[in-house]
Amino acid sequence: MLVQKYKDMLSGKSVIRQLAEYAATRGKEIGYENVFDYSLGNPSVPVPQEFTDAMINMLQTMESSALHGYSPNPGIPSVREAVAASLEKRFGIPYRKEHIFMASGAAGALAHAFRLVTEPGDEILTFAPFFPEYHPYVDLTGAVLKVVPPDTERFQINFDAFREMLNKKVMAVLVNSPNNPSGVVYSEETLKCLAEILREKSVEYGHEIYLISDEPYREIAFDGRQAPCVSSFYDNTIMCYSFSKSLSLPGERIGYVAIHPNCYGAEDMVNMCVQISRGIGHNCPASIIQLAVAQVLERTADLSVYEKNRNLLYDELVRLGFTCVKPDGTFYIFPKALEEDAKEFCRKALKYDLIFVPGDGFGAPGFFRMAYCIDTEKVERSLEALRRFVKEEYGR
Repeated sequence: MLVQKYKDMLSGKSVIRQLAEYAATRGKEIGYENVFDYSLGNPSVPVPQEFTDAMINMLQTMESSALHGYSPNPGIPSVREAVAASLEKRFGIPYRKEHIFMASGAAGALAHAFRLVTEPGDEILTFAPFFPEYHPYVDLTGAVLKVVPPDTERFQINFDAFREMLNKKVMAVLVNSPNNPSGVVYSEETLKCLAEILREKSVEYGHEIYLISDEPYREIAFDGRQAPCVSSFYDNTIMCYSFSKSLSLPGERIGYVAIHPNCYGAEDMVNMCVQISRGIGHNCPASIIQLAVAQVLERTADLSVYEKNRNLLYDELVRLGFTCVKPDGTFYIFPKALEEDAKEFCRKALKYDLIFVPGDGFGAPGFFRMAYCIDTEKVERSLEALRRFVKEEYGR
């Protein structure tokens, strides 16, 4: 007999993926260059040349078994040492190899983090707007994801609602900054307030509340800013990182878990991750990719393209009368739709070959997401389609 819960999930496929499939099908009809596909967060800029050079050099000079054999379960020791040293250099936190577990992207890192600190029935809180896949990520562990309603004025944390939802069953809080879908970076003020509440409630409830920080967009911050390091504000933080966005490597599935050295239970967590891997199969990411990223830890792809695209879209959306929080980073923008039903708004946009994702699945009905990780030339051409859409459908 097939497992019913997974059969049930077939009727709830990712809206993002469904729209991306629609865009691909439409592209076969009219040419994909004429479909303004803002659905999928797939990086559009090339990997750094240094990464390519490192790969070529290793393939030409290193033993095949070192490149293509299994890595040790926690990851290659030299890679873990390099990641720890880079984090200490950047953020002043004394990470060591023993605090680093190499994982198959941020999804793999999160899969381990959730299982480290929750039992079935425990709760994890996250903040809307949020990445919709958090629900299956968490719920299929046996823990329960609960979503704090959004602060739609700034997309910082709605602390009043957060305090109301905190209870003894909450074992972890999940944050994503820079945020998908809003592009907002949580401010130092926000993170300090969050840390203070977690310390207070951990004492009150008699158990640690862990902070799980999902950071695949950490390097994509605009206007000369850097995203504050979440781990700097709260010792019981588990950092989950991916190189997918910073190095444009989503298909390579490489990231890590970084346990704050002062985290309660830190001495056991990486070894526990090894045991978790035995049950979920997220183990031993590709050796050659581990070795390659270790050589470019201080590098990124050319992320300036995303800031340019952000400026083009934000300026035009505001000019057309949209309400929109200006993104601080990522490659997403999350405006308010021009009617209450964002699903209907996005359906109408399809007539103009504009592919937007309604905000309902992100926990923010009435908004929609645009993933602007596409060529700037295509963004510029999409503006005319956006103007026609707004004029013909909404008289603006």
